[in-house]
Amino acid sequence: MEEQIAYEDNHLLVVNKKVGQLVQGDKTGDESLLESIKNFIKKRDAKPGNVFLGLVHRIDRPTSGLVIYAKTSKALTRLTQMVKNREIEKTYWAVVPKEMIPHSQKLIHYLKKNEKNNKAIVFPKATEGAKEAILTYNVIKSLENYMLLQIDLETGRHHQIRAQLSKIGIPIKGDLKYGAPRSNPDGGINLHARMLKFIHPVTKEEIEIVASVPQNDAIWRACEEI
Repeated sequence: MEEQIAYEDNHLLVVNKKVGQLVQGDKTGDESLLESIKNFIKKRDAKPGNVFLGLVHRIDRPTSGLVIYAKTSKALTRLTQMVKNREIEKTYWAVVPKEMIPHSQKLIHYLKKNEKNNKAIVFPKATEGAKEAILTYNVIKSLENYMLLQIDLETGRHHQIRAQLSKIGIPIKGDLKYGAPRSNPDGGINLHARMLKFIHPVTKEEIEIVASVPQNDAIWRACEEI
């Protein structure tokens, strides 16, 4: 757990999540990062009682990268509000097939969650029950068969990046659910929460955190060699 901590102070803790890790418990019953971190802090700091830890935002299980947890209720309340107000800048990296697409583009779609198959349905225009989804991507590296996109999110919808990129014909590598031709060996997808930028909820200093990509993936390693 120690090696996954990207930032920590008295108020918050930011973790570089691995592919396959759950950010919080779900119906699978698998141990979540939330529980793992609580146990780690309890042991490391020799805490006698329960450890307070609150999840500020989520990323999907097959995705890797930065997740914020709050260590105090004050920080949790403020950070949750900052997420709602879009005051936390989130930058992602995604590996997609090499296709003829604009080098940079702002995508605006409308997403509706299908609860039955846990998938986002994408509409090109405003539709009843669908929420507006906005992102901007830039192609920042070209590999032999793939491209690396840097993505800045304006909204935080369910499976937003996965669904929007699939809609324009460039599903994320390994993402079978959204049209990738084959899965990755680790069952994950090549989507990585690369950077977070925000004003600290308590100290008010500017925080910028960058997470290294999964080192067990040769394509990811090649992407980081920019």
